[in-house]
Amino acid sequence: MNQTRNFLLFALLAVAYFLFMAWEKDYMTPPPAPVASGSVANAASVPGVPSTPGGTPAISDASGPAGNAASSLVTVTTDVLRLTIDTRGGSLVKAQLLDYPVAPRTHKDPNPAPVTLFDNTDTHYFVAQNGLVSSSDPAAADQPNHLALFQATQADYTLAPGQNELDVPLTWQDAKGLKVTKTYRFTRGSYVVALDQKIANGSSVPWQGNAYTQLLRTEPPHSGNWLKNISNPESRSFQGAAWYTGEKFEKLPFKDFAEPKDKLDASIKGGWAAMLRLYFFAAWIPPAGETAHYATDTVNPGSGHPRYLIRAIGPTLSVAPGQSVDATARLYVGPNLQGKLDAVAPGLDLTIDYGMFKAIAVPMHGILSFFHAIVKNWGLAIILLVLAIKGVTWKLTAIQYRSSAKMRKLMPRVQALKERYGDDKVKLQQAQMELYKKEKVNPMAGCFPVLITLPVFYGLFYVLEYSLELRHAPFLWMPDLSAPDPYYILPVIYALVMLGTQWLNPAAAGMDPAQAKMMKVMPLLFTVMFAFFPAGLCLYYAVNGLVGLGQQWWITHHMDREEAVAKAA
Repeated sequence: MNQTRNFLLFALLAVAYFLFMAWEKDYMTPPPAPVASGSVANAASVPGVPSTPGGTPAISDASGPAGNAASSLVTVTTDVLRLTIDTRGGSLVKAQLLDYPVAPRTHKDPNPAPVTLFDNTDTHYFVAQNGLVSSSDPAAADQPNHLALFQATQADYTLAPGQNELDVPLTWQDAKGLKVTKTYRFTRGSYVVALDQKIANGSSVPWQGNAYTQLLRTEPPHSGNWLKNISNPESRSFQGAAWYTGEKFEKLPFKDFAEPKDKLDASIKGGWAAMLRLYFFAAWIPPAGETAHYATDTVNPGSGHPRYLIRAIGPTLSVAPGQSVDATARLYVGPNLQGKLDAVAPGLDLTIDYGMFKAIAVPMHGILSFFHAIVKNWGLAIILLVLAIKGVTWKLTAIQYRSSAKMRKLMPRVQALKERYGDDKVKLQQAQMELYKKEKVNPMAGCFPVLITLPVFYGLFYVLEYSLELRHAPFLWMPDLSAPDPYYILPVIYALVMLGTQWLNPAAAGMDPAQAKMMKVMPLLFTVMFAFFPAGLCLYYAVNGLVGLGQQWWITHHMDREEAVAKAA
């Protein structure tokens, strides 16, 4: 069976899929509702979220007397992060990843701006919040939640050369003597931020309450141009909340937040809560073994920029007068580093979600990484991967090409049978089967290699699309192997390979006329399809096609020589 012919259905489905995704983003997204009056800058309530088994009160947005006081911003710079902390609640409102630029480095722009993960602007809103809520005095207007005004001793903190850790303390105290010291700890070379909320009860009555952490984000804006949506890998990737139950990884896309059946509302032990985007994510990680109550909801759904929330409320804390208690958590804010995240927290590596092709994609990523360690270039590593797969499947593809060559030689005889039996399809089929049996040709012999190739295609697609290591990885004229080929050279090369394959398989004489016409437009169809795929994937298939074409030519030429020698004898 001809390989190009076997890919026809796949190509049509793939093109249709990407076109539908782009069309859905452009035309099926409902227009934003008018923005509600009033500010939503600090909104983070979760209406209807049930309390934890310990009776945690609802977390309100009512800020007490200090709510009108102006907050200030604290900048923290480490070797890998630059973060901004708002003293209003001690929230992390901006995070830049210093080692990851938004665009490839070029001669014209050798130092592009770093990726911004947390952002407190309306269109790209994404913040990490935390706080404490009292159950001993839930009616108190002044509470140390994410709306309380904390005090900072300085406006800038920098991890100095040779310094391994940096502490940033924020303090809050009420009139009754309850004092909370919120300390963020940053570590050199780490994207993990440790949080300690120390509750010192200087009042005359016990304090009881719960610590909570939450991520609040708006859906990122998308281009109104369907062509840009197809070619932008971020528009194809998952965007939304995710969590780990200690056993299972689950996701909730933004579009499903409003569905009551999909909302998260459960007590989980040893889990974590995250917000994901392509290549980067943030996750709140409670202490190991702690049981927290997790929930999701939509904040201000009627506004122009609704915000989506995932929250974890910890167990009840009791602090006697004159005593203190610490509530801790960790925040990961950084890149999706495959193979390294499980060391931060169990299951965190699952944030790189290859879906049903994980069993293929993970080993393939490992092989690519192995080759990259040798050649120090991801483009060369992809070429070595092609050669390795071709070496493993050489005999299988040889069977396919031999079958194609034999079928090509039988085409004139098959066409003669069609002319003899006309519309009698039963007799025609019987005659064809007798011919194939006599000549020892199996028309299905070429199918098995294709069944192997398609999963490899999908697995590699996800590896190249989701692997952070290939982001902005240059090769020859391509500045980024995870983005489409900017000059469409590889799609054209693959189209030429397909034309060469068709030339070696002139089977149109025995083919249905409509199918023969479709075969002629296949190179153009694949050129268009691959124009939107990552350049690394196009590189893989262009090299794979060239090697396959060379193998097919050699086998066909070798069979012709064998036939000539047999006739001469």
